[in-house]
Amino acid sequence: MPQDSSTPIAITSPTPRTLPGSGATVNKANTLGFAVTSFLTDNWAATLDLGVPPKYKLNGTGTLESVGQVGTAKQWAPALLAKYYFGEANSQFRPSIGLGLSRVHYTNIELSKGFQEYIGAGVGNKNAVTTADLKASWAPVFNAGLSYAIDKDWSVNFSVSYLKMKTKADLTTKASATTTVLSNTTMTINPIVTYLNIGYRF
Repeated sequence: MPQDSSTPIAITSPTPRTLPGSGATVNKANTLGFAVTSFLTDNWAATLDLGVPPKYKLNGTGTLESVGQVGTAKQWAPALLAKYYFGEANSQFRPSIGLGLSRVHYTNIELSKGFQEYIGAGVGNKNAVTTADLKASWAPVFNAGLSYAIDKDWSVNFSVSYLKMKTKADLTTKASATTTVLSNTTMTINPIVTYLNIGYRF
């Protein structure tokens, strides 16, 4: 559940200027995940969160609202967390809190035809082709959860995480055979991530 915002698109080369009012928002997405947890003591544990990268859709806002979908991208965000579990090791209910770090990067970045035409019109060639690169970043992860032991091996776990996440999008537009226009925008995503899983203890 992204808590997102973005800066207007800024053309940096060859003539610096801003496309005022241009922005984008990120849709919610669901995916499958799994986690591996190793208990260091009865209360302290390290968890590695992995999963299938969700595909996010970006929709235009402000002067980009008429464009509709700006593009799509898959987000990879594996996370390593240190967690503290309250209660005894054999307690049926065990709340936990955690803190960690995620390495976020993006693949399969595709820009819509409508967005490319918008950028092209801004540089004097509606048919110009634009490509994008989303910069990888590190994001802190804040986590709280609850584990319910069904028996000695199986459990049901629910957690909520908050990530402080920001990425820079670099856009390259081939305006003509001799002119390449460079622009960028920064997106703050800050997602709230809910996670429900079935766990097995070895």
